Formats: sequence, structure tokens, C-alpha cells
Amino acid sequence: MAPVTPLQATAVAPEAPRTLDRREGPYGEVVLRQRVGPPAAPGTDGSGTPAAPVIYEIIANGCFLMDTSDGRSERLLIDAALDALPAGRTRPSVLIGGLGVGFSLARAAQQPHWGRIVVVEREEAVIDWHRTGPLSAVSAAALADPRSEILHTDLVAHLRTDAGQDTYDALCLDIDNGPDWTVTEDNDSLYSPDGLAACRDRLTSGGVLAVWSAQPSPAFEDALRNAGFSGVHTEEIPVVRGVPDVVHLARKGA
Repeated sequence: MAPVTPLQATAVAPEAPRTLDRREGPYGEVVLRQRVGPPAAPGTDGSGTPAAPVIYEIIANGCFLMDTSDGRSERLLIDAALDALPAGRTRPSVLIGGLGVGFSLARAAQQPHWGRIVVVEREEAVIDWHRTGPLSAVSAAALADPRSEILHTDLVAHLRTDAGQDTYDALCLDIDNGPDWTVTEDNDSLYSPDGLAACRDRLTSGGVLAVWSAQPSPAFEDALRNAGFSGVHTEEIPVVRGVPDVVHLARKGA
């Protein structure tokens, strides 16, 4: 039997997540939690010892939504939409549906190509966590960008109100866990034929709809085609365990 090293002997289980804020709102309970992630590479804290990152989690009605451990797919949501736009389009506008932990907003603000950047978020608590709370570490620079605007409203209602009066070159939607798994029942309507028609009406000619999902959905690809979108395809981001995160992409006809 191999000897037990001091490190093995003193190893302890990770600390449980700590609740930083808990709010009750019109759509139920939303919680911000903090946990310590696995140690990073040795020396990253300047002392020669591994630095363990702080990770923030958003929980809605008892269901895990997202955290700050890995923002690759949220960044892909923005990158893929920009790449799918017709060539030569200058200063395109983008509407981001759901502020979340802020990765998509931060990515858009990092890119000089975008003109107007609008984020729709219905949870006042989430907006507060970004403006004055811990999530400002992700989004402070983006919120200070003069191109950025935060709208405190429900995305589904926003898309269906005065449709066509305020259009965007790209809609980047990250609502719940995607079209096949929504935490809030009302969000199902976003992925219905009427909801997709509202999205199409909010896009400029040739505009791109990008939808984040926690799993691939061939049925949603069919729904996009049935709603009149073209160029429907899916890009995947592998994850450590389980099915990949994906971004569904589709374009409004000219």
C-alpha cells in the first residue's frame, strides 16, 4: 500500500455554496450563491500556492441556471451571431435576452463591431448584482460602455410589444435552459410559433437569431425552419460531463 502523504491526510470536502442574496419577485425566487472552485495553476496568486477561484451561481425557483465557472458557450452566442451576419454590415445592433452572469454582455462590449447593445432582463435582483454587487467583476466595463443599455422588462413581452418598431441585426437569447427545458412556464412561449414569429419581426432583413441551449434540439431546428428562418444550424461547446451546450442559429430572409 502506498504511504498516505500529508496532503492526502488533510484533504477536506469542498465548502458548501454560501447564499449572498435571496429575493422574491413576480416570477418566484432568485438566489445568488458563492462557492470556491478547484485550485488554479500554482503561483497564480503570487505566493506560489494554488489560487482557488470564487464562482458565483444563479438559482431560480430552486433550479440551477448558470454560474461563472465557464463562459465559453455564452461568448459563442455573441461570436456566432456576429459571424453569421451578412458581410459588410456596419455597426450592427444586438439585443441580448437575459443578463445572466454577464458573459454575453461582456463579450459584445469587447467587440468594436457592434453598435447598439441592448440587454433585456426581467429580474431586478440580477441587474442589482451586476450594478452594485459581486457580478460587477464580470460586467462593470461593459455596463460603462456607452453602447450598452439595460432594459428591466420581460423579454417575451418586449418582443411582442410594438413588434417591428425597434429592430435589431441580431437577437442573442439565453433564457432559462433553452427551448426544451424552461424553469419558468411563461418562457415556453418564446420558443413557440408565435414567439419565433415575434423574434423574426424584431430582426432586420438578413438579421440573425441565436439561441443558447443546455442541449441540442433537432425539434427546435425544425421549429425555426417552420417559422420561416433560413440557414438553420447548431454550434456545440463540449462540457466536462453530459451533453454539450449549444447555440442554435438562424437567419431572417432578405
